[in-house]
Amino acid sequence: MQKPHLNVAVGIIYSKDQSKVLMAQRPKGKSWEDWWEFPGGKIEAGETVSKALARELKEELNIDVTQSYPWLVMNFEYPTHTVELHFEQVLAWQGEIKGLENQLFQWIDPHQHNLTQILPASEPILRCLQLPRQYAITDIQSFDQLDNQLKKLESLFQQGIGMVQFREPKWKDSKQQLEQAFSKVQAFCHQHQKLLLVNSCHPKSWWQQADGVQLRACDAIFLEERPLNKDYWVGVSAHHLADLLYAQKIEADFAVLGHILDTPSHAHEPALGWEALHTFSQEVSLPIYAIGGMSFKLLETALSHGAYGIAGIRFNDFVC
Repeated sequence: MQKPHLNVAVGIIYSKDQSKVLMAQRPKGKSWEDWWEFPGGKIEAGETVSKALARELKEELNIDVTQSYPWLVMNFEYPTHTVELHFEQVLAWQGEIKGLENQLFQWIDPHQHNLTQILPASEPILRCLQLPRQYAITDIQSFDQLDNQLKKLESLFQQGIGMVQFREPKWKDSKQQLEQAFSKVQAFCHQHQKLLLVNSCHPKSWWQQADGVQLRACDAIFLEERPLNKDYWVGVSAHHLADLLYAQKIEADFAVLGHILDTPSHAHEPALGWEALHTFSQEVSLPIYAIGGMSFKLLETALSHGAYGIAGIRFNDFVC
């Protein structure tokens, strides 16, 4: 017999400083009582996801949503039913949070928390939320430019960059100098407590020296499973929906999709555009970074079209 199916709107509610997210404990008398989850509820007939979520958060937590964006859609099977979870990122809200169903709630840091009994469908979301919003890609090219790159990274860190990809396909100097450059960038990132991933054009032995790998689409397609365990991050570069679907198949943690806007590095190739980002983001259940013509000012636009964050070699409003 086919299990009952529910469509559910779920809110990732951020604290005012965007550093924590809200989780609620399921009330007594409901299924999975006392387990922790992201707040939300059933989408009623005729409701959009945003309207359903706004209604549920008002009824459950006494808050009014003032800014939210569509994010992931995940299907999950429980013993008694299946659910399609429509996650929205709630970046701004008004009101005093109260558990109107007598449920407990708690602000948590996704990187470290003491909650036990987290709903299975919420666990992978917590891992996603450990990713930073902004992702920079190196373009050093030669050893004599390394110091300039480190200065640029330091300024980018001050502007919110939380993750760096070491990617040097145009390297002009020796392999030994390339390895030295990698070691210096790695030490610099870790000194500043930023994540460093290595592009798959570089030796595999470097991936685990860093915090993971950014797979080129042409490398990802030859894999049948994720190449590193969950102690490391695995990203996939994507240029169309098929790449995103394959990234999901091998259980990558995220994808970088582009180019979204016109960019000098792809001057003769048409951009995907914002609508493609929105459409593709609803077809996969993994965070997507928008790349191509990005600037810090475009982060909110990217979020509004389903992205988790932005990535770039050159950020258009970069200040050094």
